[in-house]
Amino acid sequence: MLRTNLATRPFYNERVVHLAILLLALIVAIASIFNVTRVVQLSRSDTRLGTKASRDEARAAELRASAARLRASVDPKQIEFVSVEARKANDLIDRRTFSWTELFNRFETTLPDEVRITAVRPKVDASGTTLTIAVIARAVDDVSQFMDNLQKTGAFRAVGSRIEEHVNEQGQIEALFEAVYLPLGGKAER
Repeated sequence: MLRTNLATRPFYNERVVHLAILLLALIVAIASIFNVTRVVQLSRSDTRLGTKASRDEARAAELRASAARLRASVDPKQIEFVSVEARKANDLIDRRTFSWTELFNRFETTLPDEVRITAVRPKVDASGTTLTIAVIARAVDDVSQFMDNLQKTGAFRAVGSRIEEHVNEQGQIEALFEAVYLPLGGKAER
């Protein structure tokens, strides 16, 4: 190698260049180490997630097969039987929740002074509770007033389907009529 320098004082720049190359190599080595560690971490994470996904897919397939077996084992006739029995149980519960106290409180607030109730027979069916009410009154207008008062409460609908009406030996009107009772205070249909 030829070492000539035309400067008045000889100065060789080799050390600065070597230092710059060493610094650049150090930066490249650090970046490479960082990248290698990140690749290893991501590879492990990918492997772990892949294993978990495989287990989850196997579990899902197992659950689908189990659900298919259960669906195949269900008997539609048995479901229908249980459904009918549940409807019967609900009907019994509805009948049991009928409140005589609430009904007689409503009668008390709507009953004119000249009318007496002699009998009340409820019949619970799908359309509601139909009451057959027997009353004794001094005049037909008193019975009509009672029926109007029941209708105005909103707890009764279809009031006034008179089944029977006649005068007894004391000259009083004996009337028998039906009304549909809505025990939860529903509004009357118009």
